[in-house]
Amino acid sequence: MHRDRPVLGTTAAVLARGGTAIAAGCGLAAIAAGLGYQLDLWTYRTGFAILRWAVYIGMGAGAAAAAGAAAALAAQSRRHVLLGTAGLAVAAVLVLPAWNLQRIAAHVPRIHDITTDTGNPPQFVALRAARENAPNGAAYGGEKIAKQQKAAYPDIQPVLLDLQPPKAFERALAAAQRMGWAIAAAEPAQGRIEATATTFWFRFKDDIVIRVTASGTGSRIDVRSMSRIGRSDLGTNAKRIRAFVKELRGSA
Repeated sequence: MHRDRPVLGTTAAVLARGGTAIAAGCGLAAIAAGLGYQLDLWTYRTGFAILRWAVYIGMGAGAAAAAGAAAALAAQSRRHVLLGTAGLAVAAVLVLPAWNLQRIAAHVPRIHDITTDTGNPPQFVALRAARENAPNGAAYGGEKIAKQQKAAYPDIQPVLLDLQPPKAFERALAAAQRMGWAIAAAEPAQGRIEATATTFWFRFKDDIVIRVTASGTGSRIDVRSMSRIGRSDLGTNAKRIRAFVKELRGSA
């Protein structure tokens, strides 16, 4: 048993050091994938390819680091147990979010334009030029998209407020500002607010238009959130609208 410890110790050292080093390199590659796109060094598709391979290789590196930690435990090498565990943790930080996105992708439709009014979606005006220059354009996809949205996100509905349109507009604008969006237009007379949200990692731009109209003695607020690039938004736009509605109602 004791004779095996040097062999186990060597194995533990190789696996723990190698797995941790590769996992760390994959983590840096994942960061570079988004940073390179932001700096226009490559397209978002190239960035996604780098990220995908970083995750795949990171999974193997994490497994190697875990094996190294197990071997180090048997060899009573505390240093390599800690090193291998650190490598496994780095791999987990890289792999688990990617796994979660893959899980979400399997359960949401491949659409990128979500609105509370699929029959008459709010229209972009101030951001129309930016949208028309983007791959996804500004036009709504019609009934096909509406059906997919209604099936996946039945809770995305107009907001009715017991406020006159001017007051409802003020509340909607304040809620949009608290969301941290970059306000592109706020037109009280037209009941229209336009804004842009920027995603965290790749800094993708998604555009939002809010429409405030009179409804009975109160107001109706419709929201549309649309990605500039990418066929699927992985549920981001629906999530954004839900967050806005929660913020809007919470400010009552």
